[in-house]
Amino acid sequence: MKQEARGKRQESADQRISESADQRVSGSTDQCSVLSPPSSVLSPQHSALSTSFNINLRGGWALIKKTWLMWVQHRSFFFLLAFGWMIPPLIYLFVWATAAGGASIGGLTRGGFVAYYLVLILVNQLTYSQTNWTVGDTIRYGGMNSLLLRPLSPVFDALSSEVAGKVVYMLFVIPVTAVLALILRPELHLTLTNTLAFIPALALAWALRFFWGYWLALLAFWATRADALLALQDALIFLLAGQVAPTALLPGVLRQASHFLPFRYMVGFPVEVLTGQLDAAGLLAGFAAQVAWLAVAVALFAVMWHAGVKRYSAVGG
Repeated sequence: MKQEARGKRQESADQRISESADQRVSGSTDQCSVLSPPSSVLSPQHSALSTSFNINLRGGWALIKKTWLMWVQHRSFFFLLAFGWMIPPLIYLFVWATAAGGASIGGLTRGGFVAYYLVLILVNQLTYSQTNWTVGDTIRYGGMNSLLLRPLSPVFDALSSEVAGKVVYMLFVIPVTAVLALILRPELHLTLTNTLAFIPALALAWALRFFWGYWLALLAFWATRADALLALQDALIFLLAGQVAPTALLPGVLRQASHFLPFRYMVGFPVEVLTGQLDAAGLLAGFAAQVAWLAVAVALFAVMWHAGVKRYSAVGG
């Protein structure tokens, strides 16, 4: 009898354990079915990419705000930098306006030259990529170490400085340019077509100037004096991008070089778009050249970055 009773108790215990296990498995399955989306809706690869993108986006925005607050604290220094960049266009503004006098040169009157160079001042400030000058030092002195350890690409660091710098510079440049416009009275005849075309032309000009300068700066992975190429780039922009003179007034060989090389499309082309110096064919050709050279710049940047990081080594930073 005792043995039979023990057998019944054991069977009852085994049954309770089995029911409890079935309940845990059922509950776990139900929970998984609630919390986990079907594979057709969200694959593991898609989830990882989405999470990474959201992290980069939030981190990039936080980095921009932090950099902007740092720059605002030292805004007087950056105002001086912006004023220094305004001086060469202002010099050539007065040179060409005086040379034109009451007549016109290459289809531009005195007021036309004033409008051209005032727009050029704004475009040059918005497209100038000052961060490219710091990339080489970051590589040479080991500062790239900390940037590579972040969950963000080091490009975000340069982009944050670009955005923060442009905001700080414009706080100085826009009021000064407005005062100069009131004094010098430019002749600027805006149309809806030119205004709308100016926006993508300016965005492409900035992107082209940024990535072109960035891949040149990445040569610091191999050479200690890569900054010399950035200086050469600035000299070519000054000569061929419409700063020393509108590209239409350049001598034959220089004018052809300005239309073939990328430098005009970094500064001069958006200015020509807004001031109405181009017809429909000129607009299409200019945008095609901007897109083509931007593709080349981004490709060179990608190649230089991947090759440079593979051989990069430093202590400290």
